[in-house]
Amino acid sequence: MSTQTIAKPQAQQPGKGSRRISLPVLLLIIAGVLVLTSVVRLITGADGITSTGQMSTALRLAVPIGLAGLGGLWAERAGVVNIGLEGMMILGTWFGAWAGYQWGPWTGIIFGIIGGALGAVLHAVATVTFNVNHIVSGVAINILALGTARYLSKFTFENAEGGSSKQSPPIDSLGTFDIPGLSSWLDTLNQKHWFLISDIGGLLGGLVTDLSPLTVIAVALVPGTWWVLWRTAFGLRLRSCGENPVAAESLGVNVYKYKYLAVIISGGFAGLGGAFLSIVASNVYLDGQTAGRGYIGLAAMIFGNWMPGGLALGAGLFGYTDSLNLRGGTTNVHALILLLAILLVVGVAYLVWKKRYVPAVITAVISALMFFWYADTNEVPRQLVTAAPYIVTLLVLSFSAQRLRMPKADGMPYRKGQGK
Repeated sequence: MSTQTIAKPQAQQPGKGSRRISLPVLLLIIAGVLVLTSVVRLITGADGITSTGQMSTALRLAVPIGLAGLGGLWAERAGVVNIGLEGMMILGTWFGAWAGYQWGPWTGIIFGIIGGALGAVLHAVATVTFNVNHIVSGVAINILALGTARYLSKFTFENAEGGSSKQSPPIDSLGTFDIPGLSSWLDTLNQKHWFLISDIGGLLGGLVTDLSPLTVIAVALVPGTWWVLWRTAFGLRLRSCGENPVAAESLGVNVYKYKYLAVIISGGFAGLGGAFLSIVASNVYLDGQTAGRGYIGLAAMIFGNWMPGGLALGAGLFGYTDSLNLRGGTTNVHALILLLAILLVVGVAYLVWKKRYVPAVITAVISALMFFWYADTNEVPRQLVTAAPYIVTLLVLSFSAQRLRMPKADGMPYRKGQGK
């Protein structure tokens, strides 16, 4: 029987909360946000919010979040919740740095992937073979990885030249590059500070400026994941395990094998994200380097509705807010308060159009408070800038919760032959 028939058992009528935004509508929304951002830049004079440097930094910080999100996507599409992404990233940072300072950055990247995959094997054994609760197993992986990295650091980095119990010796750089001609032209365009045109120049300029080879690979993994999971027989079988494993088994799919493969690939992605942090982002391992990015990656995956494209948008958003810590944070965040207030006004109009009057009133009150906050201050506290990625994570998940649709059998226990 053709594997294409696997898709039939889990077919269902999409509810109102699971409707996906079409590509034209999504592009229209992105264009609208860009126009409003340009208006806010002109009003506030905060040119940094769309500068080439800001966008380049945002891309660099979005990569590990996106890789962790891709890891979560692979596991959950096969029906395994992977809360252990943070721990797998930690293992990736340590193994990547340990191998990287001795044998070079590319070797470190390979070892980082292996480190994350080792954590994933433990998670797969616990959840797939022994049916341990996925959340409990993931939390245990995070704790175990943190303790393991700290323990190993005392016996390796502490005795190495330039290292300590909480830091590795420096790792050679992979190097960076610009797209010749295009990068400088877009940066020049961005410096003109023209309405919308310069903002587009800054956005595109950040995508072609100061690029690491690993950044290019990570970006390519997003469409690569989409193609494998949605355009190949392998991907169809894997997704069927997350939708209806009993039906998949009845059609000859080895559900255990696909779940194991998905979780191990998931750990490899998370480990690659960890290696990016220790080799590319800072060229040194630091204790606590992941700073919750595994959890934010999981949030990006949920925001993206378990789809690679949406995940990439979520990672970009969280990477952008994270980059505010490094470039003009207090001034730029103050300007973004005005942008948020305007977006809330748009949200009020949408809710009134949908005749949802109570949420519209609540949103209007919040918008008014945001306008007052912006008008009454010149900048925001530094602590708010530091917390911005986590605040945005909570807000995004709150506002997007109504349209989410996870794989039907995600997190559910499964035993071979249970459908007989």
